[in-house]
Amino acid sequence: MDTLVMTAPTVENGSAAWRIARDSGVLDVNSSYSYLLWFREFARTSAVALRSDGAPVGFVTGFHRPEQPGTLVVWQIAVDRERRGHGVAGALLDHLTARLAAAGALRYLETTISADNTASDRLFRSFAERHAAPLERDVLFPAELFPDTHETEFLYRVGPLRRQRA
Repeated sequence: MDTLVMTAPTVENGSAAWRIARDSGVLDVNSSYSYLLWFREFARTSAVALRSDGAPVGFVTGFHRPEQPGTLVVWQIAVDRERRGHGVAGALLDHLTARLAAAGALRYLETTISADNTASDRLFRSFAERHAAPLERDVLFPAELFPDTHETEFLYRVGPLRRQRA
């Protein structure tokens, strides 16, 4: 397998991110437009994993909470089927958080995960362990708040994180 390059996304990576999200089978897929817009407006707080030919094989989208600018909220993270189980998601998270921490823009990492998403649960628990950071898990959105069929979403909060090098 190719060595992957972790980097900030460009708008041109948006369509591939949409396809990766769609093909994941577990993510709530946003419109294709939203991935283009996300990579335009939130490239600093997002990352892509690129093959040697420049094709994206994974991505993480995130944003800083306006009322807590030191908190990065991970919106989505996904990896192509062929690359799953090879540490790509963890490498994406490590790359993104190191980049933000080196700039002094990160103290906490948050995400939401439904109870049936064991892969994401393992990913964020292992991230907390790798970075020797506490992890808290609480109900954020109970299932009954959703207008459609959707499981309860749990908030995972990791931190405080130590300053890292990019």
